[in-house]
Amino acid sequence: MENQEHKNTEQKVNYFDFSEVLTYFFRKKDPNRPKSFNLRAMHTINKISILMFLGAVIIMIVRAIGRA
Repeated sequence: MENQEHKNTEQKVNYFDFSEVLTYFFRKKDPNRPKSFNLRAMHTINKISILMFLGAVIIMIVRAIGRA
């Protein structure tokens, strides 16, 4: 029972780990990775969509706080 409770708390901590998002924006160029326009376009669109999503979440939080 104690092991199950420890496992549940460990999972909750992982939900708020934003290191993957931050490293996606600030990673160095890998010389071994293939260079193609399609791949660069895909990563650019992904970055734009992540920024738009985070912006929308911030706006929703600000509006919710403003109504309270």
